[in-house]
Amino acid sequence: MQQKINNIIAESIAVKQQVLNDNNFQLLIAEAVDVITNAFNRGNKVLFCGNGGSAADAQHLAAEFSGRFYIDRKALPAEALHCNTSYLSAVANDYSYDVIYSRLLEGIGVAGDVIIGLSTSGNSKNIVKAFETAREKNIITIGLTGASGGKMKELSDFLFNVPSTITPRIQETHILIGHIICELVEEKIFAPIPSNGVLLG
Repeated sequence: MQQKINNIIAESIAVKQQVLNDNNFQLLIAEAVDVITNAFNRGNKVLFCGNGGSAADAQHLAAEFSGRFYIDRKALPAEALHCNTSYLSAVANDYSYDVIYSRLLEGIGVAGDVIIGLSTSGNSKNIVKAFETAREKNIITIGLTGASGGKMKELSDFLFNVPSTITPRIQETHILIGHIICELVEEKIFAPIPSNGVLLG
């Protein structure tokens, strides 16, 4: 049992170590931070979507923006698209589960918004369709996937294809990436500027 536990922890560390050693991956995170910061500063919103555990992660990360991360500050306009269960069940029943996110994006998404889709396979039909709708509406797409990127690869303006094919290891790294982005966006928008003009933090 203890060896199995050690193996799982080591597996998780190994994936994160690959991200730590990948300079391009980290530069992409920095680019995403700037894109999201600019969207918020323009008055746009950031929307999240996922399924199952990735839906929970989407909701978690949206709350880091609309609530707070470290800084006591104003709320940022961010939401996970699955939170209205009446909408979700109606559209899934009347149309298809595949369009639950794309249909909502049709209604509330505007050019300059950002949608962040979490899918370990990169092939979740409802997220792929949401990204297709996003492209039509000039909404910026950020994909968090596993190693291959799946169908989301071609639809993502920014793709974080975590170097793993193991679902829990991918999801653990998605949260790491999400937390980095949330922390740095919050810092860029709200960090106090001291009298000497140098940013803190």
